[in-house]
Amino acid sequence: MGSDAIQVRDAAPSYGVEACVDDVPPGYKRSEMGVFPADWEIRRLGDHVRFLRHGVNARAELSMTGSVRYLHYGDIHTSTDVRLNPRSSSMPYLPTDRAGALDRLQNGDLVLVDASEDLDGVGKSVEITGISDEEVVSGLHTIAARFDKSILADGFKAYLQFCPPFRDHLKRLAAGTKVYSTNRSHIATVEMPLPSVGEQRAIAEALSGVDGLLGALEALIAKKRAIKQAAMQQRLTGKTRLPGFSGAWETKRLGEIGYFLKGSGITRDDAQSGHLACVRYGEIYTMHHDYIREFNSWISPAVAATATRLEYGDLLFAGSGETKEEIGKCVALVLDDEAYAGGDIVILRPKNVDSLFFGYALNMPDVARQKASFGQGDAVVHISGTALAQVSLLVPSIAEQTAIATVLSDMDAEIAALEARRDKTRALKQGMMQQLLTGRVRLVKPEVEPAC
Repeated sequence: MGSDAIQVRDAAPSYGVEACVDDVPPGYKRSEMGVFPADWEIRRLGDHVRFLRHGVNARAELSMTGSVRYLHYGDIHTSTDVRLNPRSSSMPYLPTDRAGALDRLQNGDLVLVDASEDLDGVGKSVEITGISDEEVVSGLHTIAARFDKSILADGFKAYLQFCPPFRDHLKRLAAGTKVYSTNRSHIATVEMPLPSVGEQRAIAEALSGVDGLLGALEALIAKKRAIKQAAMQQRLTGKTRLPGFSGAWETKRLGEIGYFLKGSGITRDDAQSGHLACVRYGEIYTMHHDYIREFNSWISPAVAATATRLEYGDLLFAGSGETKEEIGKCVALVLDDEAYAGGDIVILRPKNVDSLFFGYALNMPDVARQKASFGQGDAVVHISGTALAQVSLLVPSIAEQTAIATVLSDMDAEIAALEARRDKTRALKQGMMQQLLTGRVRLVKPEVEPAC
């Protein structure tokens, strides 16, 4: 390899703050901040930043039309990207007369939230990109920072929030109990080792490539979900029939297709007490959708003796919830494992139906409205098997039920495969950040050559 070739270098396994002096790899140095590449320089961010004037306007003062875009801290918290292009976002507008004294954002500016409900959200930020002739200002509960571009390269600033010295410093200084806050002083006092601007650009390019793949996967998943939702609206109502099927659908009440029973037992503390699968009513809302793909809780035989044993094909309804709109969410059990149901679950044990079809159909809007009308209570809403027995829906033949369920479950499988690929890509990005942002792996030729 020629002397000018770009190199990817990996530090010794002992790399890190805990490493002994003798374990510092060639080309690296030790300081009170740990071990990092010898050609990286420790910088105090406050020496290279100008903080910008931001607005304090609440959502009520904003609109969806105007000439000055307004970046609210909530837009940063909900952003799934580390970069933000105002032109491609739904960012609201601030009236021009209220934006006069505020600094206009430029490409490369970093905007951070100054408040978060959890420590992991401290320092969450976006780097501004894509601004041309549009005016954009930073708003309520944000800190807008314009760094010297000879010290921090455009693109790299988006990943500052993941650099351990930056992230850990802000977390250590964060104040509050229910809400954690940070401020300009916290950011200004950050000291951290930084690579050259050239290496920063190489790191940003590598990470942004993964971000691009993640964005494409997210868009594809959203598209597939929309296609599935449209298919459910057409197939589960009989508006569009699958080839080979005809004949009228029948209106059936749930009480006509089986009988109801109740779940019992299983407290939160019981949920990881053994090896037998179980379903708790809260999991129907948070972990299961339409049908149960895998179990999340496991109980001991002693706990199972007080719970209700499930059978393949059972339809499980959440018997209590916070609102009438969500009450009675249903999932079908189409796994053949021994499993049990805890309290506040209403079970329908059907006969001569395709349970997977009903798992989908019983969460459709028309059915959800019926369940809401039967819900009882205000602070906590309940629904009983007696009430659910009155819920009705249009039902095709068993053969058509199975065919429809197969189409929808195939769509679910495709979405699940894409989600698994997205999750693996996220893990890859996380590993890359751990390596590149600490200098353990280099993407450019070190300015200080390691000793032979």
